[in-house]
Amino acid sequence: MTEQDNIQARRNEPWRDELRRTLKAKERSAIERVHMPELAPDYRNKTLKEEVNLGLSEEQAVLEAKRCLDCVNPTCMEGCPVNIQIPTFIKNIERGDYFEAAKVLKETSALPAVCGRVCPQEKQCEAKCIYIQKMKKEPVAIGNLERFAADYERESGKVAIPELAPANGIKIAVVGSGPAGLSFAGDMAKLGYDVTVFEALHEIGGVLKYGIPEFRLPNKIVDVEIDVLRKMGVKFINNCIVGKTITYEELHEEGFKGVFAASGAGLPNFMNIPGENLIGVMSSNEFLTRVNLMDASNEESDTPVQMGKRVAVVGAGNTAMDAVRTAKRLGAERAMIVYRRSEEEMPARIEEVKHAKEEGIEFHTLHNPIRYEGDDKGHVQRMLVQKMELGEPDASGRRRPVPIEGATEWFDVDEVIVSVGVSPNPLIPSTFKGLQITKWGTIVVNEETMQSDLPDVYAGGDIVRGGATVILAMGDGRKAAAAMDKALKG
Repeated sequence: MTEQDNIQARRNEPWRDELRRTLKAKERSAIERVHMPELAPDYRNKTLKEEVNLGLSEEQAVLEAKRCLDCVNPTCMEGCPVNIQIPTFIKNIERGDYFEAAKVLKETSALPAVCGRVCPQEKQCEAKCIYIQKMKKEPVAIGNLERFAADYERESGKVAIPELAPANGIKIAVVGSGPAGLSFAGDMAKLGYDVTVFEALHEIGGVLKYGIPEFRLPNKIVDVEIDVLRKMGVKFINNCIVGKTITYEELHEEGFKGVFAASGAGLPNFMNIPGENLIGVMSSNEFLTRVNLMDASNEESDTPVQMGKRVAVVGAGNTAMDAVRTAKRLGAERAMIVYRRSEEEMPARIEEVKHAKEEGIEFHTLHNPIRYEGDDKGHVQRMLVQKMELGEPDASGRRRPVPIEGATEWFDVDEVIVSVGVSPNPLIPSTFKGLQITKWGTIVVNEETMQSDLPDVYAGGDIVRGGATVILAMGDGRKAAAAMDKALKG
């Protein structure tokens, strides 16, 4: 071969590389998305503790990982609030290096096994996948692969602790042990801070424990993630209500140099319609907290929950799906969702709606309760619903439900669970003097830093957003940790 031939060959090499990449991409994109196995509907709708989704096998995970095209510009990462290096961890799974995949996840996420189960990937990272954006195919199952890597590490018994900076002795307080607080605590511990998390309830985990049933997120999964934080040096104090048990001023006296408020939105909203005070009408917060944390499904419990046979859940978010599916598992012969908009407007995850339907849940869309009536003992017996139709879009962008004049219907019910949203816990806003509060009771923060009007107080999660997803709350925690660290270091 002459020198001229060599020059020409080198010129052609980039084209050969591009051809190889194109051929490889076609091979990968030809693989169909692997779907996670599940418990059979007729079995799972009778058990509270067994997880519906069974996880991917090694073979399934590697096959799904092969679908990732390892894009030059990985748009999937644009949809991740905690900035997980998505292609990197997926490629580690493809190579069979599952521990390295878990390590990559834990570089930015304090709760990978949780996120792999409950985050709405279909609206976030997976929605940005090139398969959807450019190829009109099913996206890479990023959430399922995240769960696989985290579960593999946990089940191996070799759970690694992230690398920690040297301890700096600076004390930081976290109010609330939900996803925002845990994410913040994890990042601050990595940076060398002395972190203490204060939790009002007797269990650590916040909404991950009291709000999400074990058939969707087992407690043992949450406990392992929390145990990692403990091994990183994070301290947890339960049964401690910041604002009552200990005040903002007392936190200062004890030497805390920064506070992250992540007290959530545990105040339930009601509809203010006749009959809401009847026995058997309760909020989804109360229902799920009592079942998940207080063994209320056990009739021998100190605080047993009402176990209705005809149960209506008002609302159609993830919490509503959790409540109605829990009611079905507690023996409801007829469990129904009553929602004033159409199915297209439902805020619940598509997977949760699918699972509910498979489990025998009835859906009454375009119906809105307007009255409850009870028996002589004050127990709810029936519910009057107004039939609706969709009008013009409202401020949320969804079409506004409009009553159809004269179109009403009675439903026989002996239990009603109201799941129409929540309001922020008012304790921190009312006891931390100097905070700026919105008309909805949320704390006003700088959106870039999550810093409040009190310079040493940062906030995130539902106390700022008023009700959001686990992963958005975790993103707030990470953002606040980075900003607080920068401020403390001057």
